[in-house]
Amino acid sequence: MRDRMVNMVREVQDDICSVISSIDDSDYREDEWRREGGGGGRSRVFSSGSVFDKAGVNVSMVHGTLSEEAAAGMGGGIGPEGNLEFFATGVSLVLHPSNPMAPTVHSNYRYFERGDRESEGSWWFGGGADLTPSYLFEEDARHFHSVYKKICGRHAIADYERFKAWCDEYFYNAHRKEGRGVGGIFFDNLNEGGKDACFDFVKECAAGFLESYIPILDRRKEMHYDDEQKVWQRIRRGRYVEFNLIHDRGTKFGLRTDGRIESILMSLPLEARWEYCHEVADDSDEERLLAVLRKPRDWS
Repeated sequence: MRDRMVNMVREVQDDICSVISSIDDSDYREDEWRREGGGGGRSRVFSSGSVFDKAGVNVSMVHGTLSEEAAAGMGGGIGPEGNLEFFATGVSLVLHPSNPMAPTVHSNYRYFERGDRESEGSWWFGGGADLTPSYLFEEDARHFHSVYKKICGRHAIADYERFKAWCDEYFYNAHRKEGRGVGGIFFDNLNEGGKDACFDFVKECAAGFLESYIPILDRRKEMHYDDEQKVWQRIRRGRYVEFNLIHDRGTKFGLRTDGRIESILMSLPLEARWEYCHEVADDSDEERLLAVLRKPRDWS
């Protein structure tokens, strides 16, 4: 399973980077890196292209010994006691388009083993995909969710309604009392049905990313926008930064396991903005977005 997952995440990285290169008319910077405690990864980042302010697709394959702090913070009832040897591999991407009408998107899929890889609870899969618009287009949210609902429907171990609710709950800026975006799916500690069933589901989710996002990007990347809409985009990206640095478990895990800092923080936008006591106008497009972020909707 380790080899199958490593091969899959590398193939996904290649496929997505090829599509971004063709859309953005640019190439990426690639960094092969090694982790001092074991393993390494490959980071590819596009910056200041014609379509994306910043776009990154990372893969990692790391192993070693967890600190008790890292083990205790993993969730799913995994505490510091027992064998702390681990292996983890995954693909993670964040795309930040330049046009404020085009949404930011995030996706990641991962496989984790701890201690005796064959014992119950010693391995699991996690991941998901979520959409973060600055301006709400309902057809975009419906399309994005429909792709993952169909994928979930083809796998007995998947539950779209549960994974959708999990996504809304996880990608939530509690200190702002608003979601990071319009959601998607999210799951963690998935080991029901055996490794093959879990892998098949995760593989199809990862392969479905381009179908879920590129049609949305094509509709929005050349839309007209003004300076005020660009300011609002940067304010929303400030909220994105807040979530990733305060709440995101993946960011915290990378920092606790001596991951490569540039790769861990690749997800942050090129530019963000914080205005003191910023308020939106009544009955504005900005207010309509906030209403959805404060009360998640059913997009299916």
